[in-house]
Amino acid sequence: MSAAAAVRAPDPTPGAAQIALQGIERVFHLGDSVVHALDRVDLRVAPGEYVSVMGPSGSGKSTLLNVLGLLDRPDAGHYLLEGRDVTTLSPDEQAQVRSQRIGFVFQSFHLVPRLTAAENIALPMVLAGIPAREREARVQQALDGFGLADRAGHRPDQLSGGQRQRVAIARATIMRPAMLLADEPTGNLDRATGDEVIRLLEELNAAGVTLLMVTHDAALGARARRRIQMEDGAIRLDETQPGTSPRAGVADART
Repeated sequence: MSAAAAVRAPDPTPGAAQIALQGIERVFHLGDSVVHALDRVDLRVAPGEYVSVMGPSGSGKSTLLNVLGLLDRPDAGHYLLEGRDVTTLSPDEQAQVRSQRIGFVFQSFHLVPRLTAAENIALPMVLAGIPAREREARVQQALDGFGLADRAGHRPDQLSGGQRQRVAIARATIMRPAMLLADEPTGNLDRATGDEVIRLLEELNAAGVTLLMVTHDAALGARARRRIQMEDGAIRLDETQPGTSPRAGVADART
C-alpha cells in the first residue's frame, strides 16, 4: 500500500478557492521597532494545488504559514478557508478546524519523545476522541502505507531522521486533512533522505491533498507548479509553471 492510499483525498468543490486571504496583516512590536511580518497579503489557492513559498529570512513566509495553519491570528484582514471566515472564530473553534482540516510537517519533526511511532501517529485521533478500534485500524494502515510497519514500537530516538519525518507526515495526515502545510520539511535531512520525503509529500498532493511548502531551497521550490516569492512581508512574485513536473528529482534539480 502506498502512502497516498492511506490518506483519503478530500472532495474539492470545482472552481472554489480553498484558501482566500484578503488584506492580511501581521505586525510585531520589538522594542521601539514595528515589524510588518505580513503586509496586506492577498492570496487564493485552489483545492489540490502544490505551492512553494520562498524568500529570505524575515520575509514573512513562516508567518504566512502560521496564519494559514491557524497557529497565529492576523491583526487585520480576512482568511476564508473553504468559504468560511476563520478569522472570526474563537480559539476553540479554530483548534477544531485545525485538527480536522489542516496537517502540519515541521523541520524538527515535533514528535513526542516518550511515545512510540504508532502512538505518535495516533495522537491526533486520541485528542479528537476517535474510538480505539478505529484508531488502531487507521494507524496500522498508515504504518503500512508509510513503510513504518517494522518501526511501530520504536520511540523517536530509535528512528532515523527520515523515519521520524515519515512518522510526522503520517501523524499530519491521519485525520485526513484537506491541506498539508510543510515548513522546511527537509531542513534536518541529508539529500537522499530529503528527496524521499519530498517525493512522499508529492505523492500525497497527487492524491488530492493541497500542499503548501515553505523552503529556502530554490531547487525544492522549483518542483512546485506554483511558486510564491516573499519579501518584507509581501508577495513579490506569484507564478505558475504549466510545464513543471513535480516528479523531477531533487538531486537533479540541484546540479
